[in-house]
Amino acid sequence: MTSFTLTGTGVGRQAVIGPIATVHTSVDVDPDTVVTRNGIPVPADKLPELIVGAFNQVEQDLKDQAAGASGSVAAVLAAAAQIAADPALRTKSTANLAAGQPPVAAVDHAVNEFVALFEQLGGMMAERVTDLKSVRDRVIAVLVDQPQPGVPHLSEPSVIVAEDLAPADTAALDLTKVLAIVTELGGPTGHTAIIAGQLGLPCVVQVRGVLQLDDGTVVAVDAATGNITVNPSDEVAARIAAKRAFDTELQSDNAPGATADGHTIDLLANIGTAADAVRAAAYTDGRLVAGSGLFRTEVLFLDAPKAPTVEQQKGEYAKVLTAFEGRKVVVRTLDAGADKPLAFATQPDEENPALGVRGFRSARLHPELLTDQLAALAQAAADTGTKPWVMAPMVATPAEARDFAEQARDYGLEQVGVMIEVPSAALRARAILAEVDFVSIGSNDLAQYTMATDRLRGELSDLLDAWQPAVLDLIAATASAGRELGKPVGVCGESAADPLMALVLTGLGVTSLSMSVGSVPAVRFSLRRHTFAQCEAIAHAALAAQSPDEARSSVIALLDPEVKAALVA
Repeated sequence: MTSFTLTGTGVGRQAVIGPIATVHTSVDVDPDTVVTRNGIPVPADKLPELIVGAFNQVEQDLKDQAAGASGSVAAVLAAAAQIAADPALRTKSTANLAAGQPPVAAVDHAVNEFVALFEQLGGMMAERVTDLKSVRDRVIAVLVDQPQPGVPHLSEPSVIVAEDLAPADTAALDLTKVLAIVTELGGPTGHTAIIAGQLGLPCVVQVRGVLQLDDGTVVAVDAATGNITVNPSDEVAARIAAKRAFDTELQSDNAPGATADGHTIDLLANIGTAADAVRAAAYTDGRLVAGSGLFRTEVLFLDAPKAPTVEQQKGEYAKVLTAFEGRKVVVRTLDAGADKPLAFATQPDEENPALGVRGFRSARLHPELLTDQLAALAQAAADTGTKPWVMAPMVATPAEARDFAEQARDYGLEQVGVMIEVPSAALRARAILAEVDFVSIGSNDLAQYTMATDRLRGELSDLLDAWQPAVLDLIAATASAGRELGKPVGVCGESAADPLMALVLTGLGVTSLSMSVGSVPAVRFSLRRHTFAQCEAIAHAALAAQSPDEARSSVIALLDPEVKAALVA
């Protein structure tokens, strides 16, 4: 078999080998498509049975997926299975067929009638429209004998290939069967890539041509280089095996995060669900990660059709706090909007959603979403006997920081902070830190807003590079404010997972680094082989550079030889 390489942008540094399984999009067929089996049109008298059988198959598939899922994902899949089981849909479809409509049109028109009815009824019924359309697409796919849309059922550990994945699809993956994620679109700082990292999966985005590969084709995925080697040779397989062995060796070191001369820096895990928390906390004896520096609470409710109750939220937060057994947990309040849509919070028809009502700004229109969340977190803290840290996303001014701090403290939450994601917040970091107890830098959004570049546009990923001098300047300004006031400044964006950038951030005065769990060992390895003074010199060299490439090269020139040999591809 011929071996060749496709190239994209890697997220993380892990490498794996396995067969691919492609995520199929909705089936696009004409309404009058002739339904065949083995190339022969299905007889007219068999079509009603075929339609009912298609609904049955979709119902059972959704039930099976729901049984293997948990939380809101399981609830959504179970609800969709109920729709597929609805006798009214089947009756209407077969009635349309009896009236002379082709099978595909019969199903399509039947579902569309219910879609129109549900939309007219509004409220909770309107929220089921997405499920209706999903069931329709699946039933039609079965009718025309094509793969059902969505993440396929995996019978063996596989590399998931897709044009792109919705965050909800990524969060619903069966982690026991997924080796890596490769997408043709998407960006390295998009939330699909972030969640993949959070789940500990190697990920490569912007891989042109990967969708042309047949299911089952064996590929080697190297996130560090961004290379996808199709039909890898023995030499490539040996190199991947060596990298995996080195990563295993790094994982055996679980000393507290610190430089070679003992300057401590907390190494924390980014999480999105209670299951993430359990995985991160159980990863080691408790020293590998000092807790979670970013609990993305919106991930819990990506599929939720309506706002979760205080009781529902309290339960999820309590699971996370319990999992970390008293270790630090920084809870970010809902960051809904832009590329993280929540049905109950996102504003429809925003022309520029990344610049619109998202993050903390959602409280302007839905104040109860924030107060319910703060109440739930306070109750979870009381129930578990822990003291979580809480921070608000998308804060732009000291006044907003003060507003959030006052509300959080009214609920008895003691450690209150905000995210530094926009240039205005970084430039006024000292005034913002005067209002709160800590800040955490979201380097992905900070790069997006500093460089005026949509983080989902993978073709502009060079501008989103956290090594951009302007981005480094804003991080340095924020860290300097923290040092001046003696308050913690963390980084929870993807730059914290870069073992070279970690040296820069430490040298600038950042006090904690939060990342995907899989990234922690390499960052720890890098920090433990440099003194704090070396980190400061490395940071100074990066700040003096005129471009991202020059900054990275300047840092590489100052690296400990062992780190350079092990981590610089």
